Amino acid sequence: MTKKSMGIHHITAVVGNPQENVDFYAGVLGLRLVKQTVNFDDPGTYHLYFGNEEAEPGTIITFFPWGDAYKGRIGDGQVGVTTYVVPPGALDFWENRLAGFDIPATKSERFGEQYLSFDDPHGLHLEIVARQDGRDSTWSFGVIGPDKAIKGFGGATLYSSNAEKTAELLETGMGLERVGEESDLIRFRSTSEIGNIIDLKKARSKAGKLGVGTVHHIAWRAKDNEDQLDWKRHIENFGLGVTPVQDRNYFNAIYFREYGDILFEIATDSPGFAIDEPQEALGEKLMLPQQYEQNRARLQQELEPIQVRVLD
Repeated sequence: MTKKSMGIHHITAVVGNPQENVDFYAGVLGLRLVKQTVNFDDPGTYHLYFGNEEAEPGTIITFFPWGDAYKGRIGDGQVGVTTYVVPPGALDFWENRLAGFDIPATKSERFGEQYLSFDDPHGLHLEIVARQDGRDSTWSFGVIGPDKAIKGFGGATLYSSNAEKTAELLETGMGLERVGEESDLIRFRSTSEIGNIIDLKKARSKAGKLGVGTVHHIAWRAKDNEDQLDWKRHIENFGLGVTPVQDRNYFNAIYFREYGDILFEIATDSPGFAIDEPQEALGEKLMLPQQYEQNRARLQQELEPIQVRVLD
């Protein structure tokens, strides 16, 4: 029986200055900063997580802020566009809000839906779509109430260096339903109500170059450790090399690069982000994995201080 992915767990990107990152995703977009930690492979760099109030899978975008890193190039082998979903009727609010911060945005339509497209301060391509699917956010920030707030991911647009093979993997390997084609895009849907729509660009472009303003990887959901190991065996049957399980504190992760050179991760829903700090205090202070706790004083001196600010 074909395994069926629940959809996106999280998306991780490389950005620049960490305070600019916080100001945009919390201050402008109204997401909750749910975790301040460090890059486990580069502890002198933050790993910042933003999501909904409960820090649920399907809402989490994470960042490695490398302030002095080189600029990347969005292209094949990457997530090209990250999509957020808001309640029906909220697009006008977001168009006006972005304009109020002098953020250029354009409207477009595909698959019968209206999209608002814009870039973050470091060049990541983002868009907002209004849909009924998925429960409304319970997080309020400044003038952004639950009736306007981002629910989580609407999905993503994948730029593949081999769209035909990526499409085959999404459908037969990941169990996504192929629901339509329009111009240069193939649309797939997962079983969840959020983080569930994947558009795959058919045409080739230049190869992407990892750096500031690009997505590092897209992570798909596994229910638990057992389900994740089942996914590992399943993906290996497609001839793709999958890493051993990596402990990321808040989830376990396995990684593989699919046929079109996009880095995929499969991450467990559990244990979640409240294992080391109370739910009501998520993201309020620096949380370190056990192996770096002895270096806390030094790391806090090296890491640029950040704060969540209301920017209305």
